[in-house]
Amino acid sequence: MICGLSSNGTLKILKPNTAIAVTEGTPQMVEKQRSEWTSEDKKKSNLDNVAKDILYKTLDKNTFSKIKMCPTAKEIWEKLIQICEGNEQTKENKLSVAIQKFENIKMKARETLSEFDERFSSLVNELAALGKELGNREVALKKMRALPRE
Repeated sequence: MICGLSSNGTLKILKPNTAIAVTEGTPQMVEKQRSEWTSEDKKKSNLDNVAKDILYKTLDKNTFSKIKMCPTAKEIWEKLIQICEGNEQTKENKLSVAIQKFENIKMKARETLSEFDERFSSLVNELAALGKELGNREVALKKMRALPRE
């Protein structure tokens, strides 16, 4: 059994076309009729529905509303990547903003050391997630400079 995607993104169960003789290469494939499906074909056909169900159950209402019109699990996944990570320009913009925040970070007047440390660590983690790796020395120096003189 071979699977393929139709033009609208739904899964098709394919079989070799026996009406055409193949002298070399791979045989031409045609869609199997539902009446010809084996139990394995039926399981494979349902995989997209299972994947969509899993994705639907893990999303909040806001995100779900953005992907509910996607017909396949693959399209849902691609849309989620676009929503969460963005395109290359979005990633570059996020990185630029995070770098600027890192360069300008200072401990606030009424902020505790643990609050500042949490905010600082979160920013370092954000930079790492965006592909900007900072050395331990650079992080330590920046943290020391960000503290008030007192």
